[in-house]
Amino acid sequence: MQYTRLGSTGLQVSRICLGTMSFGNSEEWMVEIDKARPIVKRAVDLGVNFFDTANLYSNGRSEEIVGELLKGHRDDVVIATKVRFKVGEGPNKEGLSRYHILQQVRKSLKRLQTDRIDLYQIHRWDYSTPIEETLLALNDLVRQGTVGYIGASSMWAWQFAKALFTSDDLGIVRFVSMQNHYNLCYREEEREMIPLCKDQGIGLIPWSPLARGFLTGRYKRGRAPSTSRYKTDKYFAERFFRPEDFDVVERAEEIAKEKGVTAAQIALAWLLHKGVNAPIIGATKVEHIDEAVGSVDIQLSDVEMAKLEEPYQIHRILGHS
Repeated sequence: MQYTRLGSTGLQVSRICLGTMSFGNSEEWMVEIDKARPIVKRAVDLGVNFFDTANLYSNGRSEEIVGELLKGHRDDVVIATKVRFKVGEGPNKEGLSRYHILQQVRKSLKRLQTDRIDLYQIHRWDYSTPIEETLLALNDLVRQGTVGYIGASSMWAWQFAKALFTSDDLGIVRFVSMQNHYNLCYREEEREMIPLCKDQGIGLIPWSPLARGFLTGRYKRGRAPSTSRYKTDKYFAERFFRPEDFDVVERAEEIAKEKGVTAAQIALAWLLHKGVNAPIIGATKVEHIDEAVGSVDIQLSDVEMAKLEEPYQIHRILGHS
C-alpha cells in the first residue's frame, strides 16, 4: 500500500479508502456484519488505514459495523464519518446547526465505539444554517479533541470558497478535504472545484469513483441491466448509461485489456494520476478490495491518460443534493 498526506495536513492515509455505505441492512445489495468482517480484515491486512462512513447509512448501522470491526485497530486507522442528512422525525433531526451537530457527533461516537472521529465531514451544504454557526460548532469539536480534522462533501465551488474564507476570517479550523463526485464518467468537478481544492491545499477523496459500478464494465451497451443495485438505486440509471458513458467505459476496457488488468482498476488508477489522495471505494466482496488495492501500482502514460479522457462529454451537475 502507498500512503499520502491528506491535503496539506500531516495526516497520512492509504491511497485507497474503504467506503462503507454498503454496510448495513436497508437495501438488498448491502452486507451485514458477517459478510463485512472478511472485507474489513482483508483491507486492514493489505494496508488500508482509511475508512469512511456516515450517520445516515442504514440509519447508523454502518457506523455500528465499522466500530465493531475496527475496535481492535483503533490506533492504526483513520475513521471518517459525516453529518447533515435527516436521521429522524420532527425538528432538529437534520442540517448543520450547532444543535444537530453536537447531538449527532455523540451518537456517532457511541456507534463507532471510539472517543474521537479522525475526519468529521459535512454531508452536503445546509442552506438553512449560516456557515458561521456550522464552522464554529465544528471548531469546538476539534479544540476539545472529539474531532481531529473537518471535511466537506459535494457542493458548489462558491460555497466551499465561502466556507474556507469564513474559517480564515474567524481564525478557526478550516476544511481539509473535499469528498466530491468524480470519476472517468463524471468530470464536471474539473471545472471549478478541483482547481480550487488544489490551490487551497485541500485533499481530494471522491465518492463513487467507479460510477456506482458502471466503470467496472459489467453493464453492456444495449443490454437491460438486471443487478439488484440497478433495480434499487434510484440515482444509478439517471446518472449514467448514456451512449457517451459507454464510450468511456469501453475505452477503459480497451486499455485494461492491453495491461492485463480490469476496467475498474484503470478507472481508479486514472483518479490516482489526477491528484486524488484516496478514492472512496465500496466493497461487498473481498475481491473488490484486492482489485482496488491493485490499482495503486498501475502506471498510466500521458498518452493513455489522454486516450481515457477523449470520449468524455459534458454532464449535468450531479451529486450536490
